[in-house]
Amino acid sequence: MLLFSLSSCDVDQTESTELPEVDVDVDTEAGNLPEFDVDWADVDVTTTTRMVEVPKIRVEMVEEPVEVPVVNVDWPSDYGDSEETTLMVEADVDQESNLEIEDVYATANRIVVLARLTTEGRELSDGEMMRVTDQVVVNAPDMDVRYYIIGDRPEGMTNSRYRYIADRSDIADMMENGRSIYSRN
Repeated sequence: MLLFSLSSCDVDQTESTELPEVDVDVDTEAGNLPEFDVDWADVDVTTTTRMVEVPKIRVEMVEEPVEVPVVNVDWPSDYGDSEETTLMVEADVDQESNLEIEDVYATANRIVVLARLTTEGRELSDGEMMRVTDQVVVNAPDMDVRYYIIGDRPEGMTNSRYRYIADRSDIADMMENGRSIYSRN
């Protein structure tokens, strides 16, 4: 690493090193530290225009009554204060699909949300996308939350927020010492 960083710049010593001279009766003469001129690599940051597929989405938001699970957990006092937190997963898909939170686990310092994405029907028209979502409300202390979706990751940038796994055995070691605080089953 040191060799790499030294090879990426040009260093020229402009003055030699001279150590102070010390007399036995504690009289000293001023020393001289080396001086260097450093020519570092020039870095230029610019922009360019590229053709990129950008989703054009028109969303009509309508308010509808939806049953949302609410989980009230009696946390040990050493976790601190709890507050209502919405745990939500979502995916943009190109065919009719369903996304459901199956389990929520709590470990010593983390909440693990496990959801499943299943395809259920016809493929949508060319370039058409649909967003599927699910949520659970839980009272929880301020903890790290990890989201995992069982299923194939659909194409698209918006689906990179969550980690997609083949099945729950991929994270079994993480949940080994955890406790289930919600299960859809």
